[in-house]
Amino acid sequence: MQAVILAAGKSTRTYPLTLTKPKQLLKVANKTLLEHNLDNLNEFVSEVVITVGYKKDSIKNYIGYKYKDTQIKYVEQKRQLGTGDALLKVEDYIEDEFISLNGDDIYAKEDFKNILKNKYSILVKKVENPELFGVVVENLNILVDLIEKPEKFISNIANTGLYKLDKKVFPILRSLKKSKRREYELTDAIKQFSLKYKINCVKSKQWIPIGYPWDLLKADRVLRRNNNIIGNNSKISGNVKNSSIGSSCLIKGDVKNSIVMDKTIIDEDSVVEDSIIGENVYFKGRIIAKNNAYSNVKGKRIKVDRFGAVISNNSKLADVIINAGCKIWPNKTISNKTIKKDVM
Repeated sequence: MQAVILAAGKSTRTYPLTLTKPKQLLKVANKTLLEHNLDNLNEFVSEVVITVGYKKDSIKNYIGYKYKDTQIKYVEQKRQLGTGDALLKVEDYIEDEFISLNGDDIYAKEDFKNILKNKYSILVKKVENPELFGVVVENLNILVDLIEKPEKFISNIANTGLYKLDKKVFPILRSLKKSKRREYELTDAIKQFSLKYKINCVKSKQWIPIGYPWDLLKADRVLRRNNNIIGNNSKISGNVKNSSIGSSCLIKGDVKNSIVMDKTIIDEDSVVEDSIIGENVYFKGRIIAKNNAYSNVKGKRIKVDRFGAVISNNSKLADVIINAGCKIWPNKTISNKTIKKDVM
């Protein structure tokens, strides 16, 4: 069995974290999103084909051409023309049946196992906010329709982007027309495919979508089961609670409900809560986390249940206070300041 991981996109909604690396290489529970999926796929597939584009060399260099027992191949999507175009790029590498999945969501091992039980499958999950996802209409667990981010309620069953297909999908992909977003949509191909072949809707056990930076915090909490994870060679003299600390970090302050990435220093008397701190960051100060925080993403104010801040890679912040919802772009040096909005 083969698997295809779609990992070519730029992921602008997760800025500033994805300004310096592709989203698939962001870490939760001290492991990249891509590694979580490769680990869970390992016993079911012999080969994974990864479509790459944005910062493709970072993925190739990090993962290599073999991951545990799985052979890895790469196919480049040079122009970002949508998920349908990305999947079509791998046609020459596919033997027959295969799994296709989004490279920036996390899927459970049991979901991969269950998706393989049918000739054709789509993994689905009941959600509270269906307007944020493509939704599925089903009848007796058979796919009837797919609607992308409906404005009116149609269904609360989300499409997770995980499918079991075979080579019959490629002629349909070649015939696609561009959507309103000027992209070739894989969901359009799946809808057409379902008119010819029965696609079973499989209920997900644990699908963790990653759309925004704070989704990393949710995923991190689930995967480490509310325990601390401390990376190699990190030194902790402060207080760490319910957090992931990367490798070679120095934590002298208080860190709670947060992700701190590799080679980062949280200095004495600092407070970091519900936040994401990137690699090679120096931080001395306080992040004010709060419930129902708002953060700006691509010009829109997004409400978050609870959130502190994001400080991206290689930034140096001393004697600062950061208000909830703020994001700091990479390579910033800031001192003696209260930060009330994004620093870009």
